[in-house]
Amino acid sequence: MNIHNGSLYWPTTTIPFTPKTTSEKLDIYDVVIVGSGISGTLTALALAESGLKVAIVDKRELATGSSSANTGLLQYSNDIMLHELIGQIGETDAVRFYQLCYEAMDDLERIARKLPIEVDFIRRPSICYASDENDVEKIKAEYDTLINYGFPCDYWGRNEMAEKMPFTKHGALVTYGDAEINPLKFVHGILSKLEELGVHLFPYTEVIDVFEDNDSLDIRTNRHPLYASNIIYTTGYETTPVGERVGADINRSYAFVSNRIAEFSDWYEQALIWETKRPYLYIRTAVDGRLIVGGLDEDKPEAPQSDELIQQRTENLLQQAKELFPDYDIQIDYAYAASFGESIDNIPFIGEHPTKKNQFYLLGYGGNGTVYSMLGSHILKDLITGNRNEDADLFQLERKYGVK
Repeated sequence: MNIHNGSLYWPTTTIPFTPKTTSEKLDIYDVVIVGSGISGTLTALALAESGLKVAIVDKRELATGSSSANTGLLQYSNDIMLHELIGQIGETDAVRFYQLCYEAMDDLERIARKLPIEVDFIRRPSICYASDENDVEKIKAEYDTLINYGFPCDYWGRNEMAEKMPFTKHGALVTYGDAEINPLKFVHGILSKLEELGVHLFPYTEVIDVFEDNDSLDIRTNRHPLYASNIIYTTGYETTPVGERVGADINRSYAFVSNRIAEFSDWYEQALIWETKRPYLYIRTAVDGRLIVGGLDEDKPEAPQSDELIQQRTENLLQQAKELFPDYDIQIDYAYAASFGESIDNIPFIGEHPTKKNQFYLLGYGGNGTVYSMLGSHILKDLITGNRNEDADLFQLERKYGVK
C-alpha cells in the first residue's frame, strides 16, 4: 500500500535509523511486534522495561512508514468532542477516555525527556476555532463539559482572539497541556533506547502468516520463521497480516511545510490550531520556524501518485493559511499526501483478537494516533503480563467495530 507520497519534511531533520548490531534471533520471544512506528516502538518500550524478551519486525526500513508523515500534533482533545462522545458511549466511558488521553500527554513527555536524542517535544496550548457562527454553541458546550470534568481549558470570544492572534473568529476553545513533537526523531530515539534494552530489530522482514504451535506462535516471514508467546500488530493504516478490520475508514490527507518565518510574536504561545468543520485545517510551527499545515481529507485510502495533484491540494492549504496569517510570507517548501485511519465509533482498536489467542492489536486510528499509542502500550503491557487493566474493555476488539 502506498501510504505517503511527495516531499516529506521530517526525514530532512535527522538521518535514517540503522541498528547498531545485527540481531541473532532467539529460539522464542515473549512478544514479537509487527511495525516499527510510534505504536510499535512505544509498546516495545513498555514491554522491554517490564523485563520481557521483545523483537520488532518491519517489512520496510525501520521508521519509514506513517510516522515519517505524522504532523506531530499531540492533543488530549479528540476528533469527537467530549460532550458528543458522552452522548455516544455514556458519561463514564467517555470521560475516562479523555482522562486517559490527558494522562498520556504526561507519559509522552516523560519518555521524550529520557531519550538519548532531542526530539523537539514542546508543550503548547491548542486553539480550536469555530469555523462559522453556527459552531459557537458547540464550542461553548464543549468548554462547559471539559471544565465540569476538570480538564484545563478556556473559551475565547472574538475580542480575546483578536488580542492574542493575527486573526479572529466567532469563538474558540483553548485547551492546555498539549504539545508538538518531531515524530520521526521520537521513533528514532525510542529505537535507540530499545537497542540498549536488548530488543531485537529486524527491518525488511514481512510477516506472511501466523500459526499456533502448541503453546507458542509460529510466525512465518519472508526471511526466516520467528517463534513467540505473543504477537502484536501495530501496522497502522496497512492491511494487517492476520485479521480483518471492521469499522475503520482509511483515507488520505494533504500537508505542506513552509519556508522559515521570521517570528511569531503575534501568535499566542505558538499554539496548535484546528477548527470545528470537517475535514478540518490544522496548523503548527516547527522548531526551525516553519509552518506545518494540513487538511483536505479525501475518502481514498492510498496517497496519490500524482505530484500535480499534491501540488494543487497544498496550494489550496496555502491560501487558507495566508487568510489566517496575512502578514506572513508563506511559501511551500515541502508538500506531501499520506494515508490515515479513523474508526467509525471514534475509539481506537486495542486488545486481543476475539478468536486468535495471544494475538494482539494496537491500531490507534484517529487524529490522536500518537496519544492512543501511548495509552495503548500500557494496556497491552498489562494484558500480556497478566495484570488486570480496568480500561481494557473500553478498547476491546470484540465490539461492533474492531478486528475480526
